[in-house]
Amino acid sequence: MSTGLIALLDDVAALAKVAAASLDDVAAQAGRAGVKAAGVVIDDAAVTPRYVVGFAASRELPIVWRIALGSLKNKLVFLLPAALALSAFAPFAITPLLMLGGAFLCYEGAEKIYEALWPHAAHAHEAKTGAAGQDPAAFEQARVASAIQTDFILSAEIMALTLSTVPEASFWTQAAVLALVGIGITIGVYGAVALLVKADDAGVALAAGGGPAPVRALGRGLVVGMPVLLKLLGLVGTAAMLWVGGGILLHGLEEYGVTAPGHLLHDAAATAGGAVPALGGAVAWLVGALGSAVVGLVVGGMLIPVVEHAIAPLARRLRPAKVQAA
Repeated sequence: MSTGLIALLDDVAALAKVAAASLDDVAAQAGRAGVKAAGVVIDDAAVTPRYVVGFAASRELPIVWRIALGSLKNKLVFLLPAALALSAFAPFAITPLLMLGGAFLCYEGAEKIYEALWPHAAHAHEAKTGAAGQDPAAFEQARVASAIQTDFILSAEIMALTLSTVPEASFWTQAAVLALVGIGITIGVYGAVALLVKADDAGVALAAGGGPAPVRALGRGLVVGMPVLLKLLGLVGTAAMLWVGGGILLHGLEEYGVTAPGHLLHDAAATAGGAVPALGGAVAWLVGALGSAVVGLVVGGMLIPVVEHAIAPLARRLRPAKVQAA
């Protein structure tokens, strides 16, 4: 009997070692996937703060929290099972779905530039598409919904990149890696966003406190500098939508055999990087990002009238039917 117990304990110890090794493997693969998705993560962190700008200080953290919960729901409730199902049963559908998401990002980015250059025309466009908020509560709800929609596309790209790092792994390993990356990135991105949007409040506290002069100076610097930084991040966020969206479309075209645009941009980036050896990698990345952004701006600009005159009217026709059915 004691021998049987010892054998059982040996089996339990062996299983524990296997489980620990599996967890280590999942963590290592999640780390590699996170590094691969770092570019999209940076874009996500740059895009999000602009949805919080313009609200009262008391509403900033609640808005970030609502967007973070929506992001987590996007990744774990919708995208994780969808990615696993598509990978197993319909891998051919992944590329066109990502391209649709890329087109949406291009539209969002182009609309922001349209609003900056022609504010009156953009306001009329928003009124026709139902994007213009009225009262503060409706405005906040529209901002949060728009942020979660944009996050969905960026999260889809993150999950797709993550899945591409573990194509041969078992179903459960893929699920664990996707979940770990999704949770970790959400905490990292929205934790950073929360710190950014509340940094000016921290600056006020430091400047008004009775601390040493350097601490008060730091507080005044935060108060003065954070609005500028948030506006800069808003610009980076708009650019990120365009270069990520344009990059997704170029990559999708390559998947379907249309390789000329992507190769042309890659060659231009490589040539520019080669011309400045000391900063070759940075220059090549910048040229590639700018080229993708140009593609995104062109596609997004073409989509603005399509949304206004075709998609938005169709959505308005369908909306009353849903209300009546409810």
